This record gives sequence, C-alpha cells and structure tokens, in this order.
Amino acid sequence: MGRAISNKNVLTAKFEVAEFDGDFLASFGKPELRGAWLIYGGSGSGKTTFVMQVCKYLTRFRRVAYNSLEQGLSLSLQKAWERVGMEEVGSKIILLNKESLKDLRCRLQKKQSPDVVVVDSVQYWHGFKWSDFTNLKDDFPEKLFIFVSHEKAGQPDGKMAQKIRYDSEVKIRVEGYKAFFTTRYEVAELGEGGADFVIWEQGAQDYWINSL
Repeated sequence: MGRAISNKNVLTAKFEVAEFDGDFLASFGKPELRGAWLIYGGSGSGKTTFVMQVCKYLTRFRRVAYNSLEQGLSLSLQKAWERVGMEEVGSKIILLNKESLKDLRCRLQKKQSPDVVVVDSVQYWHGFKWSDFTNLKDDFPEKLFIFVSHEKAGQPDGKMAQKIRYDSEVKIRVEGYKAFFTTRYEVAELGEGGADFVIWEQGAQDYWINSL
C-alpha cells in the first residue's frame, strides 16, 4: 500500500516547471517536462515543421531524442531539420532512426539518457499497447514523451492514439500551419497557455484567410 499524502502536503508540494516565454508561453503555458503530450494532424498541415520547432525549443531546457519511426533518416526529414535551424542546438538533440520500443527502453535506462523523447508517429510502433504506454510513463516518471499521430476525420487516428490524447497533459491539433492547444498548464488570467500557435505565417494566412 502506498503512503497517503496529507492535505497540507498536497497544498505545499513544489513542482518544477519550464519557464517558457513568447509564443511558446502563450500556447503551452509553463509545463512540467514529464508525462505525455500528443501532437496530431493531417498530411501537409505543417505538423512535421511544428514538431521540429518544439524539439528545438525544448533543447533550451532538456536533452531531446527524436525517434523518426515513419521516415527515418531521409531527405524530407533532413529538409525539415534544416528548415528550423536545428544545427544551432548541437548535441542537445539526437535522431533515433526507427528505434524499437525495446531498444528505446534500454537507451533510457542509461545515465545521461535523453529527457524528452518524441515518437513520430505512434502508428508506426506496431503492436504498441496501452500497457506499453503506461509502463513507459511509470518506469521513466521524469521523462517527457511526445507522441505524434496521424489524423482521421479531425481525430487522432486509431484507438491507441485517442487513448493517449485523453491521458496527455498537452494536446495539440495541427491544421493549416496553425497549432491549436488544450493544456492542463493554462492560466487564462495571465495569458499563459491555450493560444493558437502560428507555424508558418504565410501558409496559415493562405489557408485560413485567403482561401475563404
């Protein structure tokens, strides 16, 4: 049986949050960099560029591993990497080339392992089950797992991706080069969290304004 936590200790507990700023603060709030986030959207929506922007920004706070399950090391991934200026962050980010869940777990058990792991896309971890997801979070409670998902009819594609969305602290849907947020770290009166994030100004304008 686990130890019960007193009323006072609940109220006085301290949590480490990331001091986001600018557009990231307006959209994400000040999140804990642990648990799970979900980013989902359709093809051609700007999702890959947005994921890269998030990865680059998170290197200010943690070491990041981007597990490219769908593309692996490819020309299109390299172009997206270049587009956000990823070379500026040096060794604070690594690319995992279609790394399996088993191999990732081994990696995370080592000292100096990445603090943030991006899984792109969850549909390509074949056989990935709910128990795998919960065990990953339970076994590595200080890590942040960002799952990227395809979209179908405006929803994460598949039951597994939908279950991850319900469990995630930050849920982000990408459409027309804009990212739309639902975050548990929103403090509306301070303007922290929940604001739409523009991934690419011209693309978003063409999609949301010029196409009307």
